[in-house]
Order: sequence, then structure tokens, then C-alpha cells
Amino acid sequence: MKQVMKKQTSFSTKGYRADLGPLTINRLLPNRYADKVGPFVFLDYVAPAIKKTITKNGMGAHPHRGIATLTYILQGEVEHFDSAGHTGEIHSGGAQWMKAGNGIIHDENFNYDSLTDSKYVHGFQFWINLPAKIKAESPAHIAIQAEEIPMKKLSNNSGWIKVIVGNYEGLNSKIPNYSEQFLYHIQLEAGKEFSINMVEKTEVAAFLPTKNALLNDEEFQAGEFIEFGRNAGEIEIKNTSNTAIEVLLFGGEEYTEPIVAEGPFVMNTLGEIAEAYRDFYAGKYGEIKLIKKSA
Repeated sequence: MKQVMKKQTSFSTKGYRADLGPLTINRLLPNRYADKVGPFVFLDYVAPAIKKTITKNGMGAHPHRGIATLTYILQGEVEHFDSAGHTGEIHSGGAQWMKAGNGIIHDENFNYDSLTDSKYVHGFQFWINLPAKIKAESPAHIAIQAEEIPMKKLSNNSGWIKVIVGNYEGLNSKIPNYSEQFLYHIQLEAGKEFSINMVEKTEVAAFLPTKNALLNDEEFQAGEFIEFGRNAGEIEIKNTSNTAIEVLLFGGEEYTEPIVAEGPFVMNTLGEIAEAYRDFYAGKYGEIKLIKKSA
């Protein structure tokens, strides 16, 4: 039997912190070591926090072009509005994907979950870089509730895996794949382990939201972002604690087109960045017609 080599870790970081009212945000990507992981060019982690009041008028409308935003809320609810007329509300365990395409203005309300009345807010926002040909397309939006996210139990009662983006063993996310990409949310029970093989040149990173874990026999701490090398190989996750742990694993094929990022725009040339700003200031992205907390 051919032995599968384990992927080596390239680096780990805890990013840097910014506070937004009662919410603590950790900017994990880009960081001092990497600007991207596959198509993922941005990751903010909303650490668990108690939010006692309801935000009704948005957290700050802003533009995007050239990317898709992905909000994955572990606890709480997120209400979305944009200048293309899309609206949506997701609750704990749900995800919202917005293709900014050729330009959009959007805003969100991050609140505690009105369905459960739990006051906790906990989640993630990713930016997914779009291929050049997709950057010129019209905006789009998908809201996916928790029960719509593909999930399966792992063997030996080890836990479960959810497919937020991409595919895994017959599970397929509703979020479009413009390249090979994946975002998995894995829960491992006490004393259990999980392994996954990655093909050559796959860019992949892991994030540990709340508890330590062993990744390829090396211990990492809660709050750490860990990137792996690009050689083909196995990623083995072990839970040596006496309680369940959770891990986010994400990445995909290398984005090979030029990347120029400035502010809320991610394009392929400096000229396209300048055009993105000109179009925004000229009002070509439209305006949000309605911002309010749903009844």
C-alpha cells in the first residue's frame, strides 16, 4: 500500500483585532504571510459576543466589485440589503453569498437570533475572488438557511462535516463554483480524528474557532489560522480533548490571473481599480432602497 504523505504547514497566525461596537473582529486574511488561499482573498472572524440590542439600519453601506462575499453565521442572524434589490435573512448555521460582479452597494445587520432569542453572535465573512470573465457579470445573491447546507455524519460516530462551498463525497453546495473551491465546517467528537487528501497545487488553510486541535500531529491553538503547503498530501485532524471541537477548512485551486486589490475592490489591473472607483462615484452601482430590521 502506498503511504500517503501528510501536508506540511507553512505558517500560522492569529491575525489582528478590530472592534465594531460589541463585536470583536479578527482579520485573518490577508495577513503578513499570505494574500489569498485559492480564490479566498479575505476572511474576518466575528468572535463569540453578546449583542443585546437590535441593529435596524445597517452597519455601513459600502461598494464591491470583482468578488463574491460569503457570510457564514454560526450563531445569530444576518439581514442583507443591496442596490440590485436583493434582500435576505439567515439564522444560526446559515450562509449568504453575494456576487458583486460589475458593481454593487450592500449592507448587513448582524444581530442575535430572533428565532431562539440567544444573544450570541458568532460567524465569518469571506471574500471569494472571481475569475476575470465573471467580474463583468451582473450581481446575484443567494440566502441559504442552516437546514439547506449539505451535511453528513462522519464514520465511527466521529462527528460531522458541512459543505458551505464546493463539494465533498456527494454533498454539493448551492453556491456556484467558478473554480475548484471548498469551505468545510467540521465537528469532531472527543478523542476522534478526521483525514482528507488534497491534490497537488491545492491551496488550503484551516481555522480553529474556539478550541485547540492537532493538525498533522502539530498542536495549534484556538483562534489560529493555519496554511498548508501546496504539495499533494493528507490533512489529519485529531481531537485529543474531552469535548467536541470545530474546524473550518477552506481553499481551492490557485488563482493564476493577476490580482490588484484596493479597498472594497479586487480586480486584475490598476486600470480596472480606477474604473471601479470612477463608476462608484458616478453612481453606477445604484443605491439601496430599503434598510430595516424585518418584523
